[in-house]
Amino acid sequence: MDPAGFQQILDQKICLGPINARDAEELFRLVELDRVYLREWLPWLDGSRSIQDTLNFIEFSQKQFDSKVALQVCIRYQNKAAGVIGFHHFDWVNRSATIGYWLARDFQGRGIMTRSCASLTNYAFAVLGLNRVEIRCAVKNQKSRAIPEKLGFKNEGTVRDGAWLYDKFVDLVTYGMLSREWPEKII
Repeated sequence: MDPAGFQQILDQKICLGPINARDAEELFRLVELDRVYLREWLPWLDGSRSIQDTLNFIEFSQKQFDSKVALQVCIRYQNKAAGVIGFHHFDWVNRSATIGYWLARDFQGRGIMTRSCASLTNYAFAVLGLNRVEIRCAVKNQKSRAIPEKLGFKNEGTVRDGAWLYDKFVDLVTYGMLSREWPEKII
């Protein structure tokens, strides 16, 4: 598992690749443009106030990868950064991982995130040999929930007050997919 060598070309427009310092300015610009929109569901927005904060995230992500606890990649659409997707946590003992993601508003509605999640799920099962992939979404975040639902993930229940979001707790829906259930979707 090498983040520098990780690349998934999904089609002529969508590519997943390593997140690195070259992406910092472009990713920060996306966050700035959509700050209010993204803040509704993402708890880290207030901690991302400068390009340096984005560089710190990239450096932290690389350290997590070096420790084999996580993998974050940049989603590119027509060679432009569109968002980030990754395995927020690997549980190697139980052969499972949790996927998290965000996509700038201008790139939504094109199937980019659904295909990116399918690609990472394929990678988890076919390359990493994992048994389980999980996605958690805020109960009221219908756009985010639509992705695992389209991919056939099972709704495994609600975690009450599962995440602190700035000034309140929100309930999270847990979606799971097992290796034996994954139909190796064409992405």
